[in-house]
Amino acid sequence: MAFLAFGINHKTASVSLREKVAFDLQKIEDALISLASLSAVAEGVILSTCNRTEIYCAGSADLKAEAILSWLSDYHHIDSTELQDSVFAYDGDDAFRHVMRVAAGLDSLVLGEPQILGQLKSAYASAQSAGTLDSGLPRLFETSFSVAKQVRTDTAIGENAVSVAAAAVAMSRKLFSDLSSSTALLIGAGRTTELVARHLQQANIERIVVANRTLARAKELSSLVSGEAALLGDIPDLLVDADIVISSTASALPILGKGAVERAIKLRKHRPFFMVDIAVPRDIEPQVGDLADVFLYTVDDLSDVIDENRRSREQAAKEAEGIIEQGMQRFISEYRASNAGSALKLFREKVETLRELELQKALHALTSGAEPETVVKNLARNLSNKLAHDPTVVVRDAASEGDHELAEHMLRLFKVDSGQPNAGDEP
Repeated sequence: MAFLAFGINHKTASVSLREKVAFDLQKIEDALISLASLSAVAEGVILSTCNRTEIYCAGSADLKAEAILSWLSDYHHIDSTELQDSVFAYDGDDAFRHVMRVAAGLDSLVLGEPQILGQLKSAYASAQSAGTLDSGLPRLFETSFSVAKQVRTDTAIGENAVSVAAAAVAMSRKLFSDLSSSTALLIGAGRTTELVARHLQQANIERIVVANRTLARAKELSSLVSGEAALLGDIPDLLVDADIVISSTASALPILGKGAVERAIKLRKHRPFFMVDIAVPRDIEPQVGDLADVFLYTVDDLSDVIDENRRSREQAAKEAEGIIEQGMQRFISEYRASNAGSALKLFREKVETLRELELQKALHALTSGAEPETVVKNLARNLSNKLAHDPTVVVRDAASEGDHELAEHMLRLFKVDSGQPNAGDEP
């Protein structure tokens, strides 16, 4: 079975390109079924986050990156030439290693960040639900989850993490050194927004408002940080008092447009806005950044703060890479052994059939009055002849066609030493 890890991420493409190939998580099962309809794809998992869109496949020997690129381009109605210089593809061992590095947070914008593991588990669960898994990818993903857990347990990769959420708040403090008199408007109510809210609360911000598609979830999150809840439709009015706007939703279309921000700027009498759009696809129209008094940043702009985190964790990352190599070798060994399992099962079934057939013959002979010694000798002779017959014929036919390696494999398979002593010699 061939394995392929294919995708586009924060290291290969800008946010403007990444958002074009981001998947709507509400429709991810449809995308998985479409992916699995490709002739060379037997199994598939799709991971889509703000920093990456990656496709993990298992299938026939015809499984190639070109086919996945063509499918991705067609699915998102994008010319493949727009993507081909920004995608990556790994196969075989490199694909195994990549999945494990992603799970452990070693391929993340924030080195060692834990959120990616949960996102990868969600992607795996979606593939299970869509029925696009068989035996190859489940074994790889379960091993990857185990390796990620070991990395987090045995190294310091997760200590004092500078997350995307923390970096966004750190950047806001460069514009508003004292947040105690500032108001933050958080758009969305997911895990990232919760982290942002907690960091803002720790920074003693005066007021937090959470705007979400559903009011119940907004209330649930805002209650954790003594904030206020609102609906997305309230955003134009909320902008008037907001100094900091941080957005992270799964919306396929922008939530905040240039017109709404222009209106708010006039009412605010040109007090500056600090905005961070963590979402991919983006929640805030890029044109908002062209407005005076607006400082708009995307997730890619947080790299300077995050690079400090990466440098401080280099030793832990080296240790984690070692754990991943061990995990990868363990997976390869177990996977190869499992592949032999089906063949061994068929072989054992054939042996058992022959054994049962000869046993019944022997039992019938005994009940008919045959000498027991003769019956046993016939049983042993018939069984050995039938077990040796097919391998003998196959090896002889192969040798007649110039293939002499099969004979050597047979000797190895049955642990026959061509130079071994005769049966009566001392061992």
